Amino acid sequence: MARSQATFGKKENEKKRLKKRMDKAERKEERQANAKNGGNLDEMLAYVDEDGNITSTPPDPSRKKKEIKIEDITLGARKQEEEDPADLIRQGTVSFFNESKGYGFIKDQKTGESIFVHANGLINQVKENNKVTFEIEMGQKGPNAVRVRLAV
Repeated sequence: MARSQATFGKKENEKKRLKKRMDKAERKEERQANAKNGGNLDEMLAYVDEDGNITSTPPDPSRKKKEIKIEDITLGARKQEEEDPADLIRQGTVSFFNESKGYGFIKDQKTGESIFVHANGLINQVKENNKVTFEIEMGQKGPNAVRVRLAV
């Protein structure tokens, strides 16, 4: 009678596992043999020069030194320039407006972008294709048109 295939497969799998363990142990010993123990700190340091390249030599402190006056240093955010109120008013055309839901979109003449408008931001009643003037304020999801009135 022949032996069953199940026991042969088990023995082969066990041999494969043992071979993997032996190979792993050999690789570990090889790494440990080739490893440098305790390399000094100078060999491990790398420096970045003024051009952004990594070098093994430290930069020369006397070279390319810039003098900066204390008065030229500003702390905090830069103040924004006040915009002219005439520049804030934009012109456009109502491309879509749903009166029942109370919102729509205005196509800006200057930039060509579509800007959201809510019924709360309207001064006059608007319909599609009306020419309007409006101001832009940033909302939660992007720019919103406010103070929308019909253009004269």
